Amino acid sequence: MSIPHEVGRGRLLSSDAELASLLAATRTIAVLGIRSETSADKPAHYVPASAQAAGYRILPVPVYEPEVRTILGEPVVRTVAALGAPPDLVDVFRRPSDLAAHLPDLLAARPRAVWLQSGIRDDAFAEALLAAGVDVVQDRCLMVEIQRLGARPAPP
Repeated sequence: MSIPHEVGRGRLLSSDAELASLLAATRTIAVLGIRSETSADKPAHYVPASAQAAGYRILPVPVYEPEVRTILGEPVVRTVAALGAPPDLVDVFRRPSDLAAHLPDLLAARPRAVWLQSGIRDDAFAEALLAAGVDVVQDRCLMVEIQRLGARPAPP
């Protein structure tokens, strides 16, 4: 099952019902800015590890650690577009000042939704995604919301 996705304007998601619906329709989560197991104490590692433990497939897209070939047992790619098929969701661990550099990659990848982690908000970046038909969540922790909402991935 994939997220219902209409051509046209994306939606800025913030209510519990919207977040729960997004998470229930998600199976694959690309994590832009993920960190490897050597950084297990950092949110950019333990948040996606928690989502994986909840049943989501994590697709690692690290920005640093060029020598790393796998993270959380999955092969690393260096851009979201390099994944081939669009992921259901892209979880972003990048500073707001670094987001604009990733916009062309995200627009080329055409994910169903982009989730900006806690402390990450950029209204112009979000607007560009929304205009391209991509749903957006800003300034929310994916791990916290999965746990709080009791979310589980969509069935195969």
